[in-house]
Amino acid sequence: MPKKIYGLMLIVLMTVLAACSGGQTEDSNKEEKAEKAPKESKEVNLYSSRHYDVDAELYAKFEKETGIKVNVINGDADELLERIKREGDATQADLFLTADAGRLFRAKDADLLQPVSSDILDKNVPKKFQDEDKTWYGLTKRARVLVYNKDKVKEDELSTYEDLVEDKWNGRILVRSSENIYNQSLLASFIEIDGEDKAKEWAKGIVDNMARKPEGGDRDQAKAVAAGVGDVAIMNTYYFGQMLNSEDPEEVKVAESLGVFFPNQETTGTHVNISGAGVIKVSKNKDNAIKLLEFLTAEEAQGAFAEANYEYPVNENVEPSELLKSWGEFKEQDIPLSKLGDNNAKALMIFNEVGWK
Repeated sequence: MPKKIYGLMLIVLMTVLAACSGGQTEDSNKEEKAEKAPKESKEVNLYSSRHYDVDAELYAKFEKETGIKVNVINGDADELLERIKREGDATQADLFLTADAGRLFRAKDADLLQPVSSDILDKNVPKKFQDEDKTWYGLTKRARVLVYNKDKVKEDELSTYEDLVEDKWNGRILVRSSENIYNQSLLASFIEIDGEDKAKEWAKGIVDNMARKPEGGDRDQAKAVAAGVGDVAIMNTYYFGQMLNSEDPEEVKVAESLGVFFPNQETTGTHVNISGAGVIKVSKNKDNAIKLLEFLTAEEAQGAFAEANYEYPVNENVEPSELLKSWGEFKEQDIPLSKLGDNNAKALMIFNEVGWK
């Protein structure tokens, strides 16, 4: 065989071998990279201060529909926030869920939440119940109403929160401690609407008219009204709904002896607060957290919250439960809920100054 032909064949053979070897190396590299690439997460870690059966049922339904496991860490809201701060970038938290816009403000103020962009959330949740920077969204709402002894108080005697400081209510008002976030947010709303001076006058007037020193939760105030300790209590609507449908016949009896009244219908409207949630800034499962938020604000979940826990839906396409409807429609305070957090420190200062324990 001529040397030239032999040399040419050798060059061609070497070229083919190199090409084959290169191809195998490229394929191998692709396979190696695929093996090293992180697999899509199928979980979401929820830090929640809510503890209702309906919540667990909804998480189970979400898991079934999406295949995404919901890991729930329950605890006090402020303790959960401190835990997330302490854990820092190593935290496993993806979503923080709590009652009260003031606590959501605390989470945002501590730079623990991140903005979320979702057409579904914007459709499901009115702007009033969203953070302006979209770091949190409302899930349910509740009104802070007056509950009264129907044997001692006529409905037409009630009108506004401000009226409760009048002399006619001396020794007749029941309300829980100033340490409670619901009362802090109520006073924070008055600061926003009327200013600090008038808010302080109101808080001092309530202290002067208390039937006893604050003790217990909202349900305890209702029970004390039924027992004759006082005549009017300030409490959240969903607690009253739970009492009316309690498995404890004594709680049902208590609730049936009381009436519910929405104050300030001719003026500023009844105070409304929310349960809501925000995606943690360093979430490792952000997409799954957003999916869970979208699920909880959709019509089916909103209906479940309303029927099982007597909370008002934030989704305007969902009607309240029949019980809530029976109490009638009401005018809501029209202030940004972020103001409940903005004014929280001022509210605490006022409580301390007037001696609201």
